[in-house]
Amino acid sequence: MLQNKRVGVVVPAHNEMRLIAQVLETMPLFVDRIFVVDDMSDDETVEIVKKYITKMPDRLMLIQHKKNEGVGRAIVSGYKKAMDEKVDAVAVMAGDAQMDPADLERIVSPVIEDRADYVKGNRLFRGESWEMIPHYRYLGNSVLSLLTKVASGYWNIADSQSGYTAISLIALQTIHLDGIYARYGMPNDLLIKLNINNFRVKDVSIRPIYNIGEKSGIRLLNVIPKISWLLCKGFVGRMVNKYIIRDFHPLVFFYFLGIALTPTGFLFGLYLVGLRLMGAGVTATSALFAAFLLISGLQSLFFAMWFDMEYNKHLR
Repeated sequence: MLQNKRVGVVVPAHNEMRLIAQVLETMPLFVDRIFVVDDMSDDETVEIVKKYITKMPDRLMLIQHKKNEGVGRAIVSGYKKAMDEKVDAVAVMAGDAQMDPADLERIVSPVIEDRADYVKGNRLFRGESWEMIPHYRYLGNSVLSLLTKVASGYWNIADSQSGYTAISLIALQTIHLDGIYARYGMPNDLLIKLNINNFRVKDVSIRPIYNIGEKSGIRLLNVIPKISWLLCKGFVGRMVNKYIIRDFHPLVFFYFLGIALTPTGFLFGLYLVGLRLMGAGVTATSALFAAFLLISGLQSLFFAMWFDMEYNKHLR
């Protein structure tokens, strides 16, 4: 327990026989329940976890999926079991030992102390992150984090893909868990759902860990388009649910105008440039109209983002 509150940790695992023992061995003593969710591993992950259950039967539980359902679904399975046991704060630590157990207390404390409903570890705040994290992963994460700010409304979150998190029991009981994206876009989708329900989200700086024998299943060229599309759908859903159905805010009109006018002005301007390069004449009126569309669209987008920041600033 931590400050008289029960703490649980969900450990999603798929073929983690090399490092799952390290995760269990180094789990802080204040953790009351450890939920290892095996996502249909075909190595010895399950056998290793079962051996540890005999050492800590009251602390460790193994949940096995009958088919590979994705890391997001594995986390949800752990969340559901933690809800059944009324665990006050539930963290997520991957089975590949990439999450420093020394950071766990700092991750769960804001939830335990009711200063946040959801806490995300942020690896990008550290000065050594650029040197430790593969550069293509760092840049890809930065792009997705920027898109997630817009889609989720949590403009203070800088490491959207970090899986080192903690969530409160009340948030788990409110969110429709079965509707959360099942695979690597799960943290992004969960942030959008948390914002719709006005839960407080906080970033905590954590130490990045790489090159300890882990194998990443993430392929950026495959993942980024999928998560980007997920964020687009989530953004529209958030606008409708939060700013039209549950409450009304004029920022939806600014976003609509910005999304409509900005690409229209850009494409029309590009068309005029093409005409000019081919030697055709371009009237001043046409050029001014293209500039008007583009500038108006950008202004509308910036106003909408500013309204969104102001509306959600109390959720930090």
